[in-house]
Amino acid sequence: MASTSLWTRFQQTFLRYDDLGFAVDISRMNFPADFFATMQPKVDAAFAAMKDLEAGAIANPDENRMVGHYWLRDASLAPTAELRADVEKTRDDILAFAAAVHAGSITAAGGARFTDVLSIGIGGSALGPEFLSDALWSPANPLRLHFFDNTDPDGFHKVFDQIGAKLATTLVVVISKSGGTKESRNGMLAAQDAFTRAGVPFAPQFVAVTGVDSELDRTATREGWLRRFPMFDWIGGRTSVMSAVGLVPLALQGLDMPALLAGAKAMDANTREPDVTKNAAMQLALMWWHAGDGRGKKDMVVLPYKDRLLLFSRYLQQLVMESLGKQLDLAGNVVNQGIAVYGNKGSTDQHAYVQQLRDGVNNFFVTFIEVSRASTTPELPVEPGVTSSDYLQGFLRGTRSALHEGGRESITVTIPTVDAFNLGALIALYERAVGFYGSLVNINAYHQPGVEAGKKAAADVLAVQAKVAAALQAAPGTALTADALAAATGAEPETIFHVAHHLAANHAGYHATPGATPAADTFSFTA
Repeated sequence: MASTSLWTRFQQTFLRYDDLGFAVDISRMNFPADFFATMQPKVDAAFAAMKDLEAGAIANPDENRMVGHYWLRDASLAPTAELRADVEKTRDDILAFAAAVHAGSITAAGGARFTDVLSIGIGGSALGPEFLSDALWSPANPLRLHFFDNTDPDGFHKVFDQIGAKLATTLVVVISKSGGTKESRNGMLAAQDAFTRAGVPFAPQFVAVTGVDSELDRTATREGWLRRFPMFDWIGGRTSVMSAVGLVPLALQGLDMPALLAGAKAMDANTREPDVTKNAAMQLALMWWHAGDGRGKKDMVVLPYKDRLLLFSRYLQQLVMESLGKQLDLAGNVVNQGIAVYGNKGSTDQHAYVQQLRDGVNNFFVTFIEVSRASTTPELPVEPGVTSSDYLQGFLRGTRSALHEGGRESITVTIPTVDAFNLGALIALYERAVGFYGSLVNINAYHQPGVEAGKKAAADVLAVQAKVAAALQAAPGTALTADALAAATGAEPETIFHVAHHLAANHAGYHATPGATPAADTFSFTA
């Protein structure tokens, strides 16, 4: 396209929300002129499905649940007075609790003010809060926020080393809807052990965010934890950052949670617009359809040109891939849907994988995230009349142009600045885009059967480990191969091979001796 035609196309497709300072530019996506009209029947159905979802319809049929994350920032939308009251009371209770901690009216067990928060969760109970905590961190925050987001003991110790002597003034927030999530449970046990070894009573400094009467809720009640906040049944993990999951740790850190909710509410209002040319979320969903032919044939590469947005692509990986990566559609047909998401930040990526994006396999589309105001403090000129942020803008626009010249498609999303309000709006934009896209491809965007399958498989491996350990302990000093252990336990030899090596590397008394082949490796136990 000549520059004149690009300028014309830009004017025809550029969408700007003047009330928010947000903009979406799809002019570098090569969709045909009649694309919106062709997609209109699917668009109408997606709008109708979203309207029903917001009104309280069962939007997750597999689990017979409503999906109500939109109510978290506008409780008036909730379908019953009871739900509205639950949302408002929980939000107010969290903000009052955080204010009391900051004021020093709620203190650590020894009477000192809290200095740190340790948030323990996994997946949606960690990714959203981690993104916002990192993006909005300030030295003025009253508490420093740390995370356990895995079941890696080395990761636990790394965080404990960062907390150091401040463990006695650390507030621990354990987040798990069911209370049975093993990663969160393991992190909780590690934290309780650290408190006990330090001689600090943990119960007065532990807070639970969980479902009512869950395993964790009962544990917190029995042990006399400081506070419990509810996780609503109608909120999924990947859309939970504006529930107690995010509000508790982030409010404790000192972030402006009312502004986050207000930004999301404002974006929700704009993206209920039924005209596609005025609906940024629907435009994103349609561009994803166009880029991947409605089958996710191309990856979504997310390039935020802002250090504070480094973790945005990690957050989007769960939001997009867990929502859209589905084997079956709503009619039960095998469709294997999904969109792969990856990214880091600009301009770092220009010195990493943009070379492949420009000249390699064309199996992606890019989403640039632009921040209009690059700095809130005066900038140092790095050349006469030029600042670092000028270079950042130049690199973004230059990369966008270079990709377009190479026939590579891109979307540019512009936000005014990085603050709680605008990040709330950004999250809301993508939450609705994911919901729309799920409807366009006729899948359930609100369940995660693959995740549940992975949990079951992990439990099966641990069951094999217990059998292998018992078999080795029953014959102390005897060297057994994986095949011999399979005969003794009924388990599959390859799984036994890996489990037995794990036992030898991590548990006292177990030994592994390499053989000429994996089948010749032997395993033993000595008391």
